[in-house]
Amino acid sequence: MIDGLVSGRLYGAPQDRTAQNGKTFVTAKMRATTGGSDTLFVNVIAFSDTVKAALLALHDGDSLVLSGTLTPKVWTDKHGDAKPALDMVAHGVLSAFHVKRKRQMVNGTKPDSKPESNSAMNGAQIAQRMYGTGVADTGHPDPGSGVDDMNDAL
Repeated sequence: MIDGLVSGRLYGAPQDRTAQNGKTFVTAKMRATTGGSDTLFVNVIAFSDTVKAALLALHDGDSLVLSGTLTPKVWTDKHGDAKPALDMVAHGVLSAFHVKRKRQMVNGTKPDSKPESNSAMNGAQIAQRMYGTGVADTGHPDPGSGVDDMNDAL
């Protein structure tokens, strides 16, 4: 297994499910572009309550970044061609909705109750904006740097 960070867009709505033992989990499918016109599908499963809630707050087509454990897979399309895919056990989620909500909390305003969908930025751009600027010598982001930059994007 591989620890990974994948950005893309949700393909369909996340599904809340219950296992035979009564525990709940969420499944989702994400499309990630691999450069050019190639698309890689990521089959996502989440067991953590916070990750489950974050995924269920999103809708088809929303941009997001997922971190977790990846397992490479191969599937066969209707023409018999082998296609790559990834299975991911998600441990963390970041979306435009979560960034906006965090910014509102930091600024002391009441967070919105509904998610934004179809953001103009993809998950990788959001992560770059949040963590790619204002990084101190310690390697940790400056708490105020990325949050204020998001005002223009959202």
